[in-house]
Amino acid sequence: MDRVDFWFQDEARFGQQNTTTRVWTRTGTRPRAVRQQQFEYAYLFGSACPSRGIGQAIVVPWINKEIMRLHLEQISVITEAGRHAVVIMDR
Repeated sequence: MDRVDFWFQDEARFGQQNTTTRVWTRTGTRPRAVRQQQFEYAYLFGSACPSRGIGQAIVVPWINKEIMRLHLEQISVITEAGRHAVVIMDR
């Protein structure tokens, strides 16, 4: 166990969604107002190794298995030669 690093990994989605648009108008009227309709998201994959006090993260516009592979590769690169990385994930 002395040559094993335990990493704790999680991912999160951050984004902005529209809110209700309000405008000043005369009582009893219903004016039209243009507002942003699209959604913008970013995904964060992050891992931490508490015993070594280090972490790795990647921010991407979408997620798929290639992004997860890239994140695991980041952990592999930072893991010292001769050591093993155990990555603990939720679901």
